[in-house]
Amino acid sequence: MNISIFGLGYVGCVSLGCLAQNGHHVTGVDVNGTKVAQINSGRATIVEKDIDTIIAQQHALGRIQATTDYRKAIMNTDISIIAVGTPSTPQGHLNLSYIFKVADHVGDALTEKDSFHVVAIRSTVMPGTCDQIAARIEARTGKVRNIDFAVVSNPEFLREGTAVYDYYNPPLTLIGTESERAGAIVKSLYEALPARVIIAETKTAEIMKYINNTFHALKISFANEVGNICSSLGIDSHQVMDIFCQDTQLNISKYYFKPGFAYGGSCLPKDLKGLQTLAHDLYLQVPLINSIHRTNEIQMQRAISVLMKHSHRKIGFLGIGFKAGTDDLRNSPAVELAEVLMGKGIALGLYDQNVHISKLTGTNKEYIDQHIPHLSRHMVDDCRQLAEWSDVLVVCTKEPEFAQLLEEVTGKIVLDLVRIPAEIDPSNQYIGINWAYDSEAAPAQIMYR
Repeated sequence: MNISIFGLGYVGCVSLGCLAQNGHHVTGVDVNGTKVAQINSGRATIVEKDIDTIIAQQHALGRIQATTDYRKAIMNTDISIIAVGTPSTPQGHLNLSYIFKVADHVGDALTEKDSFHVVAIRSTVMPGTCDQIAARIEARTGKVRNIDFAVVSNPEFLREGTAVYDYYNPPLTLIGTESERAGAIVKSLYEALPARVIIAETKTAEIMKYINNTFHALKISFANEVGNICSSLGIDSHQVMDIFCQDTQLNISKYYFKPGFAYGGSCLPKDLKGLQTLAHDLYLQVPLINSIHRTNEIQMQRAISVLMKHSHRKIGFLGIGFKAGTDDLRNSPAVELAEVLMGKGIALGLYDQNVHISKLTGTNKEYIDQHIPHLSRHMVDDCRQLAEWSDVLVVCTKEPEFAQLLEEVTGKIVLDLVRIPAEIDPSNQYIGINWAYDSEAAPAQIMYR
């Protein structure tokens, strides 16, 4: 394929060489004449392991060239990759002037081009940027996005020092687009790579670089705070974290990475508080660890604020244990939420088959009687009876019976705190605490090669 790459800096130079090495003919475009001259003499514009050899070889094979003439580059290629800088402003926003300038150049050139052209954004941008770029091109050309051209998000995940290795050994390749045609074109660029290709919504792809790098920063800061606590106690912090990383069932896994309601139970709140207290007693500052429970409180307030909009209605809770499949009410976020609403005089009904059974057998009766006896008066024995009585249903645990129930009820407001897998009738007003309902929803929207 014939490809043009705008920006011959770090990402642009690596992409130029690696795409050429995969058999494509690539034209680099840059306003800096020195960089253009370097590429045209077979020299890389950056210092990076292996890229100098790749650029020299591919230049000798005639697969790469560079120019300052953006129009010529666009007219002679099928896809334009934008890899210009998006530096931060002092306020933390992105300076998109370079990327918008390239978008205007693309628009000017496309006024003279009849064939379908794809613009792939490799630069790090905020969600909505591809939409802005497409709008600028439409305004300049009179053409229609996803029909005459397409703007696709294709973020890079390259580390300096290992960029060439990372290019050829990615954990995944991500393409964000609403155009099946454009997605297929960009996907074809990566057919030689071993990783799966994920095609998602454009905004999803745009935000992923921020999510990834913020989590990497979080991991480093967490490890450092743990290290400070351990070293103060004479404990080998590296051994601690080595053991931590060997648990791939919970610690290093996707198990807890599910946005939703607050955490609870007997372990997480108690052990978090214990570690915070230990750090405090050692006179250590651990702001990251200390902020964890505050984030949990914010998630609780998020649910409260939604339900207070319906405070004049009858509200039914589906599940009050701290998670599905248990009768444990200790530090249950559903119980805390229910108590807040009860304190405000809201009509409330509660159903949890696990809690009902344990109360009858005595295993949970003592805790209910001593700590939350007022909740017992609001519990019902039949979830369909509760659904019939309620105007608002709050899904607090992901029990199979609740999924079945929600596929039957109509005319309700449903606040889902767990993203329960159910086909919700359109007559219901569905509210996801961190998501919107789509009957053809999310996992189906992510396609894999």
